[in-house]
Amino acid sequence: MTDIPGILVTGGAGRMGRMLIRAVAESREARLCGVLVRPGHDWVGRDVGEAMGGPALGVVAGDDAVAAFAGAQGVIDFTTPEATLAHAELAAQARAVHVIGTTGIDEGGIAAIRRAARHAPVVMAGNMSLGVNLLVGLTRRVAAALGEDFDIEVVEAHHRAKVDAPSGTALMLGRAAAEGRGVPLASVEERGRDGMTGPRRAGAIGFSAIRGGDIVGEHDVLFAGPGERVVLRHVATDRAIFARGALRAALWGQGRAEGLYDMMDVLGLGEATRG
Repeated sequence: MTDIPGILVTGGAGRMGRMLIRAVAESREARLCGVLVRPGHDWVGRDVGEAMGGPALGVVAGDDAVAAFAGAQGVIDFTTPEATLAHAELAAQARAVHVIGTTGIDEGGIAAIRRAARHAPVVMAGNMSLGVNLLVGLTRRVAAALGEDFDIEVVEAHHRAKVDAPSGTALMLGRAAAEGRGVPLASVEERGRDGMTGPRRAGAIGFSAIRGGDIVGEHDVLFAGPGERVVLRHVATDRAIFARGALRAALWGQGRAEGLYDMMDVLGLGEATRG
């Protein structure tokens, strides 16, 4: 039992947190060693299984982050940018694998995570899904194959409660398209068109965001050329795919050298960025 890595779930009371708790609790390769919730939450001191309306899991939710991280070999983190940056420092101190599914982290935050990754493995991705990460690879290849006669538009749809746009996955796809064309995304991206915007710039990569209902996640990469279109698409119908992917990343990271990884590395399709 002691050889099975203990996984801490942060933000356990949230939508993704509950999915992660179930995924870890049901796994034969990992054990749920802790669930962290915000200070003062009504889950504090309660068995997390019972708090979710099911049978007891033998794990009590807590709000002491330092204590929670000290006992974990892996941490799965789908919270907020501010919370994730604090967690990155604690995971580095604990030498725990830190799996980050949080989106909306700015460049300063990414730099802080890179610093934390000098002390422990960090797996960070805008999407933990196997299918999405394959789509990223395809997007890079198609963008490289098609010239600027093909306009690129990333269209994403999510539930009405999502607070950031474009989604982390849309940005992953946009970066992949830019890499395929050998240019930095910042130099070609177009967001939030409104009013008299003028004609589209040659080589631009556009983003469009849809928010509504309970859409789990839909992403299209449209390559629109003269007389033809190519559309690459991924549709998620169950958030459990993200939880399963995140758990796979936490297990993959056990025994890895410190460094910043992504899901392409987990799938054997990429190369880690060290230090």
